[in-house]
Amino acid sequence: MCASATATKMGEGPWALIGLGNPGAAYAGHRHNVGCMALDAIAGPGTAWRTKFQGLYAQGPGGTHLLKPQTFMNESGRAAAALARFYKIPPQHIWVFHDDLDLAPGKVRVKVGGGTAGHNGLRSVAAHLGAPGFGRVRIGIGHPGHRDRVRSYVLSDFARADRAWLGPLLDAIAAQAPLLLSGEDGLFMTRIAQGQENGV
Repeated sequence: MCASATATKMGEGPWALIGLGNPGAAYAGHRHNVGCMALDAIAGPGTAWRTKFQGLYAQGPGGTHLLKPQTFMNESGRAAAALARFYKIPPQHIWVFHDDLDLAPGKVRVKVGGGTAGHNGLRSVAAHLGAPGFGRVRIGIGHPGHRDRVRSYVLSDFARADRAWLGPLLDAIAAQAPLLLSGEDGLFMTRIAQGQENGV
């Protein structure tokens, strides 16, 4: 279970949703960019992204601050910290969406705080925020089977077979994202899992 009992309710301060990935069209479809894909789904079509805070910035539902760092994955924290400083957003009001090799493709887990599990983007965010207490939405992409294949795997486009679950999953994340801002991260996971079971 994710520690959500102490989460601050939406409306008690600014919130940020940050999607990790690498910048540019060449990386857009990569597994490593699924965090950015989630932000695009949350923002919705037609959103006007602006270059700001070393990333692409937009205001999302409920006045949330959406950011896709454009510093490349390993320096994601520079953009996250710039946004947090400007709007005075504490780490506990930040949710970071990112790919996770340790989860099966399409599985989603959330947690607040803790380690970075070797994810360079998360490591950078934690270092630049100066605290590990931000939330993480872990989006499973599966593992290629051997660590020597990890780099080429994450820096490759999703396979054609993945499209059957990827689009519906991103839509579900967007639909349920408000739950993350009201301390109901457990319900967020439950509803996404239920939707997958029902083929939604």
